[in-house]
Amino acid sequence: MANNSDKKDIELKEQPGDDAGLTFWGHLEVLRWSLVRVAVVVLVAMIGWFIVMPDIFKPFVLGPTTSDFFLYKLMGSLGDWFPFMPDFSNDDYHVDIININVASQFMTHITTSFWFALVTAFPYLIYEIWKFISPALYDNEKGSIGLAFFFGTGMFYLGCAVGYGVIFPFTFRFLTEYQLSADITNQISLNSYMGTFLMMVFIMGLVFEIPLLAWVMSRLGLINQEFLKTYRRHAVAVMLILAAAITPTGDPFTLSIVFIPLYLLYELAIRIVRKAPTEEDEIEEEPEVQ
Repeated sequence: MANNSDKKDIELKEQPGDDAGLTFWGHLEVLRWSLVRVAVVVLVAMIGWFIVMPDIFKPFVLGPTTSDFFLYKLMGSLGDWFPFMPDFSNDDYHVDIININVASQFMTHITTSFWFALVTAFPYLIYEIWKFISPALYDNEKGSIGLAFFFGTGMFYLGCAVGYGVIFPFTFRFLTEYQLSADITNQISLNSYMGTFLMMVFIMGLVFEIPLLAWVMSRLGLINQEFLKTYRRHAVAVMLILAAAITPTGDPFTLSIVFIPLYLLYELAIRIVRKAPTEEDEIEEEPEVQ
């Protein structure tokens, strides 16, 4: 009996975390309360953004519609020194956003507040995910995975910033200034503008999660450094096509604005994933024949 109790104590000590004894329904209950807390935080942030949205909508969300946007001014000043860059010297650039649906302004107010709240609450969402899965991890795994979540949060915000400050303004200005015929007048609807704005900002936020995704796949044994290096040329071709799709201007400078961050993300992924297992590692992992 004493031996059995000692074995049970050893098994309990080897459990990954304090919640190892929970049943399936117990884990679902923990997950439910995590989702409830996340929903409450998002709701509170959404109310806050809803209150301040009328004050920040024009200078921030509609910022790329006028020549006062910081990127246009920067590119206009750099154009005097580098003639190969896109021409942003037009100080009269302005695009009127029109509304053609009765409820569009109200719904845009709500949906924009929600997406801003989601971005604001993103660190807390990551914390709740970490809090939920950490009991299933061993002590030597918690440090690396916790750092990965922190890194992923920072990369998400960096991607959103690049999407808002670089990718969307370049694309929007090109598309609004492009003319198939001088007889056609561009009238940009509110729904069209907000759909493109939110899509590009959040897509870039997700694209910047590529290194984290590669790291997770590496931990699962799906990819390694040799795999990413072998298919680097294929990845470059895909990234060039993606950059060309995001920035339809066609000039090399604008294309490089999108391609360079994507390529750097791929190179960063190569640096952080695991190396390919050697023959010695495979021999050590083989079970001993008794």
